[in-house]
Amino acid sequence: MPVKLKPLSEQVIVITGASSGIGLTTARKAAKAGAAVVLASRNEEALKTIADEINAARGRAHAVAGDVGDPAQVEAIARAAIARFGGFDTWINDAGVGLYGELETVPLEDHERLFRTNYFGVVNGSLEAVKHLKGRKTGGAIINLGSVLSDVAVPLLGAYSASKHAVKGFTDALRMELVRDKAPISVTLIKPSSISTPFPEHARNYMDKAPRVPPPVYAPEVVADAILHAAQNPTRHVNVGSGGRQMVLFGGGAPRLADRLFAAAMPKLAKRRSDKTPGDNLYAAGKDGHVRIDAYGGRRFSVYTKAQQHPAMTLGIGVLALAAAAAYLGRGPIARNARPLAARMARPMVARAALRRPLATARFAARHPREALGLAKALR
Repeated sequence: MPVKLKPLSEQVIVITGASSGIGLTTARKAAKAGAAVVLASRNEEALKTIADEINAARGRAHAVAGDVGDPAQVEAIARAAIARFGGFDTWINDAGVGLYGELETVPLEDHERLFRTNYFGVVNGSLEAVKHLKGRKTGGAIINLGSVLSDVAVPLLGAYSASKHAVKGFTDALRMELVRDKAPISVTLIKPSSISTPFPEHARNYMDKAPRVPPPVYAPEVVADAILHAAQNPTRHVNVGSGGRQMVLFGGGAPRLADRLFAAAMPKLAKRRSDKTPGDNLYAAGKDGHVRIDAYGGRRFSVYTKAQQHPAMTLGIGVLALAAAAAYLGRGPIARNARPLAARMARPMVARAALRRPLATARFAARHPREALGLAKALR
C-alpha cells in the first residue's frame, strides 16, 4: 500500500526528547507550521514551559512526562496524544543520552542504562506507533534518530556508537516487515553529523576534560528540517551534514587507515580545554530548555542534506556536472583514465536520484533524448 503523508498543518506529531536540542527545535518548527505537537521527555517542568510557550504563540502543544525506556510510560504518551488530539500521524523517536569514556572504564550499568534509552526507547516508541498507525487507512510516519555513528564507530563514544548501530539495524528490519505487511507507514532513519546541541553537557563523562563534538558542526535546525521533510515525504534515510558522511566513506574505503586515524584524532577532538562540569542526564533528567550551545557555532545549511531531499534537482546537477567534466577532460589524453573515474563517482548519485524520482527521470529523457542517451553511455 503506497504511503501518503499529510502536510504538517494537518498532522499530530509525537516527539520524544522534546525538552532540548533537536527535539525542541523540531517541536517549535512543527508547531509554527501548524502541526499539533505532543512533547515527551523525563523533564516535566521544562516540557510544561515549552508547551505554554507554543500555546501562547497560538500553536497546539501538549506535554507528557515519561521515560522512553519504560514501555508502560511510552504507552501512556500514546494514550495522552489520543486523548488530547484524537490520535497522531507521526512519531519521532529523538530521546537519547550520551556517554564519553574508554570502554574498559565505563561501568556495565551505564552501558545498560544508555541502551535502555537510546535503543529500547526507539523500540518502545516505534512499536507503540505501529500499533496505532498500522490499521489506519491514512497511515503515518515513524522517524528514528540515529547518528553518523550508526555507520561508523569512534573511540570514547563506543557505547553510544553501539547503541546507534543497534537503532539502524532495528529501523531497517522494522521497515522491511512493514513493507511485507503492506502497512501504510513510512519508516525513516535520520543520521546527523556533529550538531551544536547540549549533548556534550548532558552526557556522562569519564574523561579528565569537558567533552565536545568534533567539527564540522551543524545547527540543530538542519536536522529538524530533515525530520519534518520526512514527516511529509516518505523517506528511507537522511544523512545530515556531509562531514559525517565523509567519515563513513573513509571508514568503508580504507578501514585500517581509518581505525588508526580515528584512534589518534578522536581523543583530542572529543575534549575541550575547560575542566569537566558535574552532572549528566544518564539516569535522570538534566537541565533542559536549550536548543544549542553557541560556543560550538553550527552551520545553518547543508547542501548535501538538501540534495537528498530534492533528488530531481540532484539528478539535474549530476547531469550538468558530468557533462562539464566530460567536456573538460575530453580535451586531452588524460580523458582515457579520468572519464571512467568521473563516471564511477557520478553513477551512484545519479542512479539514486533516478530511482527516487522515476517520473522526473522519464520526463527529462523525453525532453532531452540525446543528453539522456549520452548520460546512459557515460554511466555504463
